Parts: sequence; C-alpha cells; structure tokens
Amino acid sequence: MYEGYLPISRQDMTDRGIEQLDFVYVCGDAYVDHPSFGHAIITRLLEAHGYSVGIISQPDWKDDASISILGEPRLGFMVSAGNMDSMVNHYSVSKKRREKDSFTPGGVMGKRPDYATVVYCNLIRHTYKHTPIIIGGIEASLRRLAHYDYWSNKLKRSILLDSGADLISYGMGERSIIEIADALNAGMNVKDITFIDGTVFKTKDRDIIYDAIELPDWDEIKTDKTVYAKSFYTQYCNTDPFSGKRLFEPYGGTTYVVQNPPAKPLSQTEMDAIYALPYMRNYHPSYEKDGGVPAIREIKFSLVSNRGCYGGCNFCALTFHQGRIIQTRSHESIIEEAKQLIEEPDFKGYIHDVGGPTANFRAPACKKQLTKGACPTRQCLFPTPCKNLEVDHSDYLKLLRELRALPKVKKVFIRSGIRFDYLMYDKDRTFLRELCEYHVSGQLKVAPEHISNAVLEKLGKPSVEVYNQFVKAYKDMNKKLNKEQYLVPYLMSSHPGSTLKEAIELAEFLRDLGYMPEQVQDFYPTPSTISTCMYYTGLDPRTMKPVYVAINPHEKAMQRALIQYRNPKNYDLVHEALVKAGRTDLIGFDKKCLIRPRRPKHEETSYHKGKPGDRTKNPKEVKSRGKKKTIRNVHKKKR
Repeated sequence: MYEGYLPISRQDMTDRGIEQLDFVYVCGDAYVDHPSFGHAIITRLLEAHGYSVGIISQPDWKDDASISILGEPRLGFMVSAGNMDSMVNHYSVSKKRREKDSFTPGGVMGKRPDYATVVYCNLIRHTYKHTPIIIGGIEASLRRLAHYDYWSNKLKRSILLDSGADLISYGMGERSIIEIADALNAGMNVKDITFIDGTVFKTKDRDIIYDAIELPDWDEIKTDKTVYAKSFYTQYCNTDPFSGKRLFEPYGGTTYVVQNPPAKPLSQTEMDAIYALPYMRNYHPSYEKDGGVPAIREIKFSLVSNRGCYGGCNFCALTFHQGRIIQTRSHESIIEEAKQLIEEPDFKGYIHDVGGPTANFRAPACKKQLTKGACPTRQCLFPTPCKNLEVDHSDYLKLLRELRALPKVKKVFIRSGIRFDYLMYDKDRTFLRELCEYHVSGQLKVAPEHISNAVLEKLGKPSVEVYNQFVKAYKDMNKKLNKEQYLVPYLMSSHPGSTLKEAIELAEFLRDLGYMPEQVQDFYPTPSTISTCMYYTGLDPRTMKPVYVAINPHEKAMQRALIQYRNPKNYDLVHEALVKAGRTDLIGFDKKCLIRPRRPKHEETSYHKGKPGDRTKNPKEVKSRGKKKTIRNVHKKKR
C-alpha cells in the first residue's frame, strides 16, 4: 500500500476497504499528486466531497483488460489526455515525433496514443457499454466543438461525438465536476445532466435546447471555410462566464452538441481550499524504479498564484480554457505552501516561480469584470490599453517580499512570464526595480513574438514601440542597480500575416540588436485559437478579411532561418529568401548586410575547412615535380 496516494490497483482498494470506487480517472499522464496536474486537483476535490476515486494512468490502449484493473466504477469514468494535448505532446510543429515525454516515467515516449481522449473512451466502451464517461482536460476542452486539426489537416467534429463520451467538463472543471458527481450520485441518468455550466452534452432532441445561439451545421462548416470562421468567432465571443451564451452545433439536423455557458470563476476562498487539499506533491512511488517523472522538476518548487489571462494573445488557447478573468490565491495560502516546500529534503533555497499564465496579473483587469465579465469583442491590452484597465503591481510586490523574507529562502525567481506591456503601463517603477534586483537570474525571458506591427496585430500583441520602451527601461534599471542582466526574447516565425518581408524586418531588428536567438518557435496551429482559425481559413475571424498564411514547409523554413541568419547552416535558405524578396541589398560586406556573397563555385569545392586564410586544396598540399603548386596555379592549369 502506498500511504497517502489514491488507489491505482485492486490491492490498494482492498487496503482501504473499498469494494467499488465511485469514479475511475483514466489519464494519459503518469500519476503525479501535485496541484500543477489537473488529474490531481480533480481527484482530490472529489475525495474531499466524499467520493472514492482511483487512477488508471497510461493504460495500454491495445489491451481491453488495462481499463478494468479497478473494476467498474459506481458513478462513472473520467478521462483526460493529460496536461497537454496528446498531439502536441507527441509531435513538433514539423510533425516529427518527439523523442521524450516529460509526463511519462523515465521520459519514455509512446506510453499514450495519438488523440488519447478518443482512444481511451473507445477502450472503455468495449467493456463498459453504459457506464457514464465524462471527459475533460485541455485536449477535450479545446476540441469541444468542431475544430481544425493540424495533424490530419482537416476539420474534425466535436470530440464528444468521436469519443462516445457523455459529457465534457471544459475549462478548469472544479465547479462542474462536483455538480456532475452530485447529480449522478442522486440517481440522475447522465443523459439528463444538461443544465450544468462549464459542460457540453449531446442530444437528438432539439426541443430541450433553450435560450441558445445556433451555430452553422457541421455539413456547412466542413465545406465552407468562411462559414467556419464566422462560427469560430461566435464561439470566441461567448467564452466569458458572465456574458457567454449557450451554443449548439447541429450535425445533419439529427444530433446536436450543446455547450452550456462557462462556469463562474472561483473565489479566492475556493482557490485557497483547492490548493490546501492533501496532495503528496510528488509522483507515485511506483515510478521510482523508472527514474521518476521528469515534469516534476519544473514545478516541484514553484508556486501558482493566479489563473486566467486577459492578455488576449491570438495564438494562445487560454481564453477558451482558463478564461480572461484573473482568479488569485491569498497570500496566506501561498505562504503556507511555500513553507511546505522549504521543508522538502531536496529544497536548496530557491523558489523557481511565483505566477501563472501571466505572473504579474494579480487582479481582474477592471472592477466590471467581477460582475459583468470581460468585454466580448474588445481586449484589455490590445491594441492599446483599455481606459478602464487598472494597472497595479502592489499586491504582487507584497507577496514577493513576504516570500523573500521566509527563512531558508535564498532567491525567488519569476519564470512563468511577465507581460512587459502591462509593466510599462505602470508609472511606478518599483516593480521593475525589484524584479531586476531580486527576481532575475542573469537573464529575463519575455515574449514580444515579433517586431513587425503588421504581424503583431495578427498576434494580438502590443506594438514594437512598447517593447522598445521596455528594453530601454530594463537596461537602464540594471545599469542603475549595477547589474549585468540580459533579456531573452521569445520569437515566432511564420505566424499568419508574416510574409518574407516581415521575416526580413525581424532579421534586421535582430541585426541591429546584435542578438541571435538560440531557439525559434514556428507558429503551431493548436485547436481553438484565433491564429489557428486564420491558418486554416486564410481569414481573420474578427474582421473576415484575408490574411497571408505561410503554409509551404520551405517558405516556413526560410522565415525561421532568417531569424537565425548568422548560423552558417542557414546560409542557403537566407540567401534564397533575400533574393526572392528582392532584398539583395542585404547580401554584401556592409555592416547592414545579413550575409556575405557566395564564393565562386570552384572555390567552394576546392577549399577544405580550415583556418581563415588557409588556401590549400586539401590537408595534403598539391605537389608536382617536387615543388608545391599554389591553388591559383592549379586553377590556372584547369582553365
């Protein structure tokens, strides 16, 4: 028996005196009992409400018996692909198989299937024909209605239909999962659970759908990209828990997938209670023999202080998943968790992070959001800050100071991301000063993503002028503090709206900055983002205007290479891109040029790799008649 952990075997059930579990949670991740893992929060919350829960982690989807190791649950199965979409987990943006899976013991790849939620549900249905199945997690949440699937390059139906599940608990799920559990426990048929916020259900009875917006039929959206773009934007404008309407998507006029409005955000008291549940804060001990679960290293000594993000980046799925309203934990809750970290035997004095999706968001963007929600068609920060935006770092500063003051704490880092535009809108530079003085370890990572305003508009990011102001302010502050610290900008290539012209503009910016990033992220079209809708349809769903999209792999490679134009391996791609864009002025010896001209072809094939100025044909100098010949004479003879 593994003391403190939830049951993962029949023996565990017997040791706890459990004959039949109320719920069985099937997960694509290894079992990690830590609040950074969705399965840990949901199962511990159900346990706190009196329900018994067991976990089947990474079952063998080729073996029906793997799903029945805990028996049939009394109330239902819960299924999640894990903390990541299984396809993102498996494949890079170039659709190449990744080598490691940080959410699997030993980092082994291949312990979960592609489209894991669908596969696990079908596995369950082979054995348990009528047991309720509730799906959740990011994979199910972002595929809850018809969506573009990058990996198959086609539109897919709601995951509710392909999985055969009964309900989706979308978003963070704490509110809806307890309401679902209580309804099932009261004897309700799962098909009658149609009234809970934060859920999606399916029905063949049109008459039970009320007060709802009808989306276009599946038959329309799968054949007309314009119709899909409009449908997607309707969904996007109804993601707020206060203003969002019920939506339903018809399938051939016979089946309807109904999305209830999002669940209301958690209060601070509720957030505190969730993070105070009795987590073991580690992976299950049975994984020790495999080397543990790599993902724990990133989060074991980190603290979650908030949820949600009103940043509104178009390539990010947070609007569809966590929502735009900030939810926070109290200082007392966070400090108490920090004290637990300090007592861990392997704690070295460093708290790795204090944050969330955006670290320096510790309150809703404005007071209106607490009662009326976020504006459906307007952003808080983009293209310029809303006049109602309340910019205040004082609460976050106070929290960081309290954490720094704890015994045995040497350093508190901020790694989950600073919104530099929000920071710049704060006229008080106290937070910037303390950030540079106490919370940066040599370099600060920020995410301008691009510097062309044409691309930034499609990204939903602030103009490059705001980033330039931040760069100057950061540099000046570090100089004032007599610190040598740097910025590491995250950059994205091939986002919709980026042509070779904009990619070259970014390369010139990096040239003037004197910086070449070690890593570049190609735009990754994941389900349910505005940017992915642009990628698939070639339309901006906000305006329905055409958007340029780099889809050809070779062009994408050129855009990526331009960002790393100094890398010799990228020379051919950069040269081709500059010629194609009519920017041969950037090929030359001037300091403004990105690359130098090619050598003549015969020189390229004649010279071996050696020191600059080494003009021998190969390591063994050319000899003839006992005398060395220069390379020039060799070429002259050939002519």
